Amino acid sequence: MSVCFEICPSQGEGDIPERDALRVRMARRVTAARLRYCGLETLVDDATLIVSELVTNAIQHGDGAQVTFTMTVHDGFLHLALTAETPGRPVVCYADHDAERGRGLFIVDCLATAHGGTWGTSDDGTTTWCSLAVPGGRP
Repeated sequence: MSVCFEICPSQGEGDIPERDALRVRMARRVTAARLRYCGLETLVDDATLIVSELVTNAIQHGDGAQVTFTMTVHDGFLHLALTAETPGRPVVCYADHDAERGRGLFIVDCLATAHGGTWGTSDDGTTTWCSLAVPGGRP
């Protein structure tokens, strides 16, 4: 499954426009619906949180006006990928305990690890992906 949608070009750090906040919500809903359809309800909460973080990062740090979200299940893993025009490669940050942002990829890393998966980026930094082991190793 693949979903492509427009976003507002990045305005720098800060709150994201309401239109883009709705895109984040849409990506979460599509993820949850597809996982339920596939009988993978146990992954819904964590997968939707991961998708929310990846889409938000693309909106906040990307240079483009379009994002493509892809979700597949194969070889016993749920694969989530977000492609956007993002400069550089994202890295996990370790935010101060009172910081209001900066934990997104840390959360993605923790959830992927908890589900026997991993995350990473493409060599050019345009795609950030995450894999989660499917309970029971279903294809």
